Amino acid sequence: MTNRQLNREELLATLDWYAAAGVDIAVGETPVDRFAQSAVVPVTNPARRAVPAALQAQTPAAPPVLQANGPADADPGEARTLAASAPTLDALRAMLEDFDGCGLKLRATNLVFADGNPDAKVMLVGEAPGRDEDLEGRPFVGRSGQLLDRMLAAIGLDRGSVYIANTVPWRPPGNRTPSPSEVAVCLPFLYRQIELVAPKVLVALGGASASTLFETDTGITRLRGQWRDLTIGSHTMRAIATLHPAYLLRQPAAKRLAWQDLLSIRAALDS
Repeated sequence: MTNRQLNREELLATLDWYAAAGVDIAVGETPVDRFAQSAVVPVTNPARRAVPAALQAQTPAAPPVLQANGPADADPGEARTLAASAPTLDALRAMLEDFDGCGLKLRATNLVFADGNPDAKVMLVGEAPGRDEDLEGRPFVGRSGQLLDRMLAAIGLDRGSVYIANTVPWRPPGNRTPSPSEVAVCLPFLYRQIELVAPKVLVALGGASASTLFETDTGITRLRGQWRDLTIGSHTMRAIATLHPAYLLRQPAAKRLAWQDLLSIRAALDS
């Protein structure tokens, strides 16, 4: 293979690939003299050999530590107070558009607030937006979303008869799992969203959503299919967890389990 200079289109495509993988920092802002650093003798005990004063003067200050998740996330208590003040879903969405307390927002293309009918009896909650969702600003629009649409159609539902959201409304870089601090600061907004929609049935899609909503460490394969009463704010509803469509794409044999859950959801709506 011969080395050649990349053209503009190839460079932009490479940058897009890095951004999708979660790389957003190329170098630090402060130059670092690695030769000077290698000459410094590490000191872990004051009684050991000290670095000469002349060498200390030549050694540059340590570069700033770059946090993997960007700026620190806001205090969840502040998010709870803010979310509780939203009188409507439109007001809640506007709050999130202006909210800068979650580092995920800095790298996301769009806020992925919700999709579907806010008056629906069924609300589905996934984990986090992916690349397609981030670009469109709507949850579940990629391959897993297409499968979800088919799953809903199998029990007589569609996006006009359900309401869909995620535990976090911004895409994590590289589709990584949201950190506990990111989930904690976004959770009050999700809780208020659920309270305002007030569904009859809440469906947690996947293990991450189920563990967050049900506050449990039980795995999704043991948790799925089990009904419970869940109270969020002033609203109490029936809740169930099922397998995430993305998991079903990887494990088609598990679709029979998801089908059992779908039939149970249909029965609960008809009762």
